[in-house]
Amino acid sequence: MENIKLNINEIFYSIQGEGTRAGLPCVFVRLQGCPLRCKWCDTAYALELNQKEKLMSYEEISSQIKTYNCNFIELTGGEPLAQPAAIGLLDLLIEAGYVVAIETNGHSDISPLNPSVIKIMDIKCPGSGMSKFNNYNNFKHITKNDEVKFVVSSDEDFDWACDIINNYNLTNQAGSVLFSPAFGLYEPIELSKKILGSGLRVRMQIQMHKFIWHPDTRGV
Repeated sequence: MENIKLNINEIFYSIQGEGTRAGLPCVFVRLQGCPLRCKWCDTAYALELNQKEKLMSYEEISSQIKTYNCNFIELTGGEPLAQPAAIGLLDLLIEAGYVVAIETNGHSDISPLNPSVIKIMDIKCPGSGMSKFNNYNNFKHITKNDEVKFVVSSDEDFDWACDIINNYNLTNQAGSVLFSPAFGLYEPIELSKKILGSGLRVRMQIQMHKFIWHPDTRGV
């Protein structure tokens, strides 16, 4: 395993800003590179697949994680599954007893993931410009351990997301269905109104870290 290297953009310790575990301390392992280009992406610095940041072995990553004395780990990006070796790192962390999550887009195949890994799958709404790349076969592999997220930038995005939720019975299949307003593009109060009017059992969320720190701050 020492010969396996992952291209790591950054590893940092912060407050989880989203999802059902928002507010918890978390160690984030941000992998470099993503095949998608969402219009509202807030991690443009981690998108380029061919950009070499810091090549790290599983052991080096694990050693840095241990320095934070935190049991909750999340792989993010970029898109972590753009590097197939990320699956081995997830397995290693699960075996070490960590609570492990992965934030992944709706494009990458999630079927090889360890069932113990919490999958937070970001389905791309039309406003992102990337909805044509959604892999709806992934819904077959979503369980009550997992979360499905929609980042909404307009009323049209919201209505589209509701259709996906109903067509695939996501509120009964996933542990939680999350709606997040695209930061700076869609007001949280407008999204709240839409959720309340829909009657859907979904969770409204905002990106907490962007209110604790400046929205452009890295490593938080």
